[in-house]
Amino acid sequence: MTSSPILRSQPLGPLWPTLDPFLFCAHHDDAYPAGNGAMGVQAVALEERQIGSDFSRKDGFSMYHGDSVPGFPGHPHRGFETVTLVRKGLIDHADSLGAAARFGGGDVQWLTAGRGIQHSEMFPLLRADQPNPLELFQIWLNLPARRKMAAPHFTMFWNERIPRVEQDGATVTVVAGALPGATPLPPPPESWAADAEGDVAIWTLRLEPGARWTLPAARGEGTRRMLYWFTGQGLALAGGRVPGHAALEIVADQALELHNTGSDAVECLLLQGRPIGEPVAQYGPFVMNTQQEIMQAMQDYRRTQFGGWPWDSHDPVHGPEARRFARHPGAQADEVPQGA
Repeated sequence: MTSSPILRSQPLGPLWPTLDPFLFCAHHDDAYPAGNGAMGVQAVALEERQIGSDFSRKDGFSMYHGDSVPGFPGHPHRGFETVTLVRKGLIDHADSLGAAARFGGGDVQWLTAGRGIQHSEMFPLLRADQPNPLELFQIWLNLPARRKMAAPHFTMFWNERIPRVEQDGATVTVVAGALPGATPLPPPPESWAADAEGDVAIWTLRLEPGARWTLPAARGEGTRRMLYWFTGQGLALAGGRVPGHAALEIVADQALELHNTGSDAVECLLLQGRPIGEPVAQYGPFVMNTQQEIMQAMQDYRRTQFGGWPWDSHDPVHGPEARRFARHPGAQADEVPQGA
């Protein structure tokens, strides 16, 4: 009898389960309404919400920690990386390095917090005459102990530069990890994804009705995989029906065929990597190896503010124009590729 390629299955909730080296995966899908003309939510839509900490999904969206503009005002991180994939809508980024960006529509931001950074992630509602939907994944990728105090690093992967593999109704977007037919953009230099031994892959998969695609076996020994099926009606994995949307830990050392058996598109996210295999101590936005290091992170933040906050407000947004951009202090602006 053939054993199942699914080692474990869990339902999808607001936070998706992850495996080492990943720490966290959140899928935000917010149906923001027309804006108030100042990139925020109209006052009537803010009623009966716990402003400052609103995860209610009332009327199909949350304000999170935003007051008028939804999102996450300035907050610190140390000891890991954030990888933010924006499928719909726009994010305004600002940080304690003085970097700023507006990105969305398939763009990916990769931020190495390292020894410490503050950043904000706000969701400006640019359109006052129509809805402003937003959909994104935020993924936390751990850093090994030897790199937790690396210098912070900020980079953008513009949608137009991210490689994709298209084959018979299947499209694979390659954010990280080699795939035949696609050469990924280089990850930040201190990332676990920059080590060949890390065998890190971050891919999104889209299968049109009837399409099949074979997920190749991982290259590394000891690599682990999570496949998140979050859109579509019917998915078969290695010939077996998957009952419903779920987080699936699957075998990594075998090639597995995915088949869309439904009548609409199937979409999945794949997170793969060889475990770092070190102790994890976490307190909110700090991820280290010991509780003593967590205490040190808190003391360092109180003392230095991880470089301070060079912005006029704790929730900056970057104006009413929809143009995507990234600016790094002392460097030329990283503009979106021409023709975008």
